[in-house]
Amino acid sequence: MKKRSHRGGPDGRGGTTPLSEALGSLFASRGYARTRALGELEAAWESAVGPELAGRTRLGTVRHGVLSVTVAHPTLLEELAAFRKPAILAALRKDAPGTPVHDLRFRVGPIEA
Repeated sequence: MKKRSHRGGPDGRGGTTPLSEALGSLFASRGYARTRALGELEAAWESAVGPELAGRTRLGTVRHGVLSVTVAHPTLLEELAAFRKPAILAALRKDAPGTPVHDLRFRVGPIEA
């Protein structure tokens, strides 16, 4: 019978963990993946609506694939929801694949820098 050291794992790799798994676990525990996905989503949003409109909006959370967006005034809400929503969703799917967004919910509220 082969004796296993206290370091040996059941996979026979001597208890070592591949670097990719260790980094993945570290990033997940520290929230780096979420931060990176948020940055990707913000960049995709600005690209989709343009810098001027992006400055008058604030992205919220994504829950169950629905991105909440706060807008500065009702006219902007109407423009984004009624006229630009399909194009924005297509751009977000293309440019921010790490965060699946299938719908947008707009509300009027304060926009702080």
